[in-house]
This record gives sequence, structure tokens and C-alpha cells, in this order.
Amino acid sequence: MNKSTLALAVAVGVMAQQAGAAGFIEDSKATLGLRNFYINTDNRNGTAEPSRNEEWGQGFDLRFISGYTQGTVGFGIDAIGLLGVRLDSGGGTNGNVASGGGPGTAYGGTVFPSESNGQAVDNFSSLGLTAKAKISQTELKLGTLQPKNPVIVTNDGRLLPQTWQGGQITSGEIKDLTLVGGQIEHVKGRNSSNNEQLSIGGANARTANSNKFIYAGGDYKITKDLTAQYYYGNLENFYKQHFLGLVHNWSIGPGVLKSDFRYFNSSDDGRNGDESAYFSNGAYGNSSLGNGKGKVDNNLYSGLFLYTVAGHTFGGGYQVSNGSSDFPWLNQGDGSSNYTITDMQIQKFNRAGERTWQARYSYDFAKVGVPGLTAGMVYLRGDNVDTYASRVQTSNGASEWERDLTVAYVVPEGPLKNVGFMWKNASWRTDIAGQRDQDENRLILSYSIPLL
Repeated sequence: MNKSTLALAVAVGVMAQQAGAAGFIEDSKATLGLRNFYINTDNRNGTAEPSRNEEWGQGFDLRFISGYTQGTVGFGIDAIGLLGVRLDSGGGTNGNVASGGGPGTAYGGTVFPSESNGQAVDNFSSLGLTAKAKISQTELKLGTLQPKNPVIVTNDGRLLPQTWQGGQITSGEIKDLTLVGGQIEHVKGRNSSNNEQLSIGGANARTANSNKFIYAGGDYKITKDLTAQYYYGNLENFYKQHFLGLVHNWSIGPGVLKSDFRYFNSSDDGRNGDESAYFSNGAYGNSSLGNGKGKVDNNLYSGLFLYTVAGHTFGGGYQVSNGSSDFPWLNQGDGSSNYTITDMQIQKFNRAGERTWQARYSYDFAKVGVPGLTAGMVYLRGDNVDTYASRVQTSNGASEWERDLTVAYVVPEGPLKNVGFMWKNASWRTDIAGQRDQDENRLILSYSIPLL
């Protein structure tokens, strides 16, 4: 039994002795989330498999969040039960297909885990428990976590969400300052029932792993409109990362201008510095592998500006990814998210040397008498991308662009209140060597049922 599992068992035992105390039950909440999810991805050029990914499933997300027992130290426990049921995912369309049409070697397909023959399973499920304790404004959690901060972001872009195993402490004891710190040991992907160790893009995720990611940082509200952030993350044997952020809201005329500045400094750690299995993707032409991989070396700068007025939001942003490696984040190759302004539906636009500008627009139709209906568009274009293979430069200043459209409607009242419908459409085009243009559609029907 590892340390976190033992500590969780002890914490649950202590909490169970006080479960009848006032507050634990009275403040508890339980909800059942339902998500019907369809995805279709068309790989438009090239011959490598797969040419088309298509999956459809029904997801169930049952959550219990307890209150706290009474006393100086309050104890509680949270639980999350996840179940994904396949409705359609024929052989060859689940995204886990190798060249020639045989079964692929990925952890799973686009939505579901895969059988040994590469086809999607009929269903998959998992159960997560989290013991928690609270003193004043400080809370400790141990077990299943879903953190979201600049150095670790939980992905919820498919049928079921990603979960992590570890511990986290959050404190709000100091006015206007929120502090957080934690350690993650394992991750369960959005298309998996298994806990896996941690890795990054470019590394051999089956053999080059880590079971220790530590993070810490805080948000300080300087004024009601200005927030400063600092966070640190370290994936043992892969990378160290510092983040600085500044968010400001400024009332200008009838609307509000939001400015969001972000800076990441990422460098190698341990084996990533000299063992090829741990290398990151990047623009390395003379590394020991000769295939564009090397140690983590990246500085990423970005700024995003959003002006909201009368239901309209107009936005623009720019990002520069300097250094020899791509921007690193926790990524086992089974679907992940990061805290960049370019993390889009298909691509992330943070390759070594890449410079990306973007334009955004969204509208809330409540302003014209249709509450619950929203729509938005994002366009990004990145360039200055270099790639290498066998010590030969295969892309020189290559570019890519993506256009994302989203239309969503949440029923505001009546017997179908809170039922949500969403359509997400994206197109990606590139001249980067070895990459295939993509078109993708997602249809999502969701509903949350309160049980307690």
C-alpha cells in the first residue's frame, strides 16, 4: 500500500467515527451529471491511419460532497463515480488504429478505452474517494482530485473527466490571498479506467514516467479589479516550471476590458536533461536522437484582451513560445489540457519558437430576449515552426491555423430547465511536415440532477 492510500484509509477511519456529527450530513450534496457525447474527426489529407475518428457515448457522473463534522478540525469525505457507455464506435473509427489498419498502441481511442484488438470497450467506469479535513479557512484533501491552476489543469473535454491521485492543501487565512500546494502521484485519463504514472509530450510514456508532481502557488487580489499570480510546478525527472500572471478588469465606457498576461519559464529536471526516453518534443536538429527531441527549454509569453459590452465580447491575443523545446505540461498522450491562451479544440499552438495571434468574438443572446443561448468564434494563426527528422530540417518556418465555432443553449425554465445543448465545430490547417489537416464536430447533450 503506497503512502497516499494508507493516509487516505486512516483519514476515512477517523472521519467515519464522527460521521453522525451535525454538519456532515446536513451540508452534504449529491448530484448526477448526464452527458451524451458525439465526436467526429475527419483527417483530410495524407494516408496514415486513421482517416476518420467517430465515437458516441453516454456518460454518468455521480458526485457526493459531504459537509464537515463539528469541532476545531472538521472531517469529511467526497466521492465521484464515473461510467461511460458506448453507443457507437465501430472498428477503425475510435482513433486507435495503426498504419495499415491494424490495432494501435495508444492507451485508448478518442473517447473509450481499447480492447487488445484496438476496438472500443462496451463501457468503462471508475470510483474515486477523497478524504478531507478543515481548520478555519485551510482545507486538506487526500485521494481523488481535480485541480485547476496555471501548472496543472484537469481535462473535461470528452465523455468523462480526467482525475488525479494525490494530496492538496488550500488556504484562505490571509485576506485577499489564496494559497495552494499539492503533490500528484497518478492520473486517470478521460478515456481510461486505470491509474497511470505521469509524463510529457515527446517522452516514451510507456517507459519514461514519474509518480511525483509537486505544485504550489497563490492568487493575490491587489485590488478588486487586479489579481497577481505565482505558481511553481515540478514533474520529477522531466521539468521545472515557474508561472507569473496578472489579470485586470477595467471599466471603459459602457463595457469592461479584461487584460490577462501570462509568463511560463520551463527547464529540464533530472533524467530529461540527458536520457532520450525522457526528452520533450522540440526543434532540436542535433540531439542524440536526431529526431527533433531534447531537454525541456522553453519561455512562453502571452497576453489576451477581452472587451465585453451589451452581450458582445470582442477579443484578441498574442503568444510567443521561445526556446528549443515545446511548452511542457502533464501529458500522457491520452488527452490533456494546459493553462495557455491557445489551448483550443484541436491544437495548442505552443511548439518551439511558435508565434501565435488570435481573434475572438462571442455573443450572449439574453440581450435580445433569448436567455440561455450563446455563440462564439475563435481564430488562431501560428508560424515560425521548425521540425527535424534524422538530423534533417523537415519544416522551416511552417505555419498552422485553427477556427473554432461554439453554439450552446441551456433551457432557462420549464420542465426541461437546465438541459444543455452544445455544438462545437473546428477546422485546423497546417504545412508542418508529417501533420494532417483536420475537421471536427462535437455534439453534447447534458443535464445535472440534484439528489441531495
